[in-house]
Amino acid sequence: MDLSSLLSPDCTRRAVSGSSKKKVLELIGQLAAPRLSGTTSFDVFESLLNRERLGSTGIGLGVAIPHGRLSSANKPVAILITLAEPIDFDAIDNQPVDIVFALLVPEDEHEQHLQTLAAVAQRLNDKSCTRALREASDDQELFDRFTQDECG
Repeated sequence: MDLSSLLSPDCTRRAVSGSSKKKVLELIGQLAAPRLSGTTSFDVFESLLNRERLGSTGIGLGVAIPHGRLSSANKPVAILITLAEPIDFDAIDNQPVDIVFALLVPEDEHEQHLQTLAAVAQRLNDKSCTRALREASDDQELFDRFTQDECG
């Protein structure tokens, strides 16, 4: 899967200060909304928050993959953030999270949503990949490391 078709450098942020899950989801909304015509940052935030209410998207190993479907979205958009300090995300392993990959897709693209989530989860379950992401020195390097064929 070509992850650079979903993630763009302007939606990639390294060492962000995020004091809570809610603040991180708000930031994701602010980054994603300009790439989704007809969608506000609040629409994105609400979609992600509603999904989190069903159960945490913290998959363990310091990683969370918040995701949502939006009726107003016209294409899939991804956001990749590393946090300066890990935060509580109610992850399945009870460990704090410092890598957040958010995925937003049009409401009718259910199959693509699941396939993309699976590919991203597989990549972020690779310890050499997450180590490389944590070691990125700037936003562009974070983007480059995540989107290359072999992360890490």
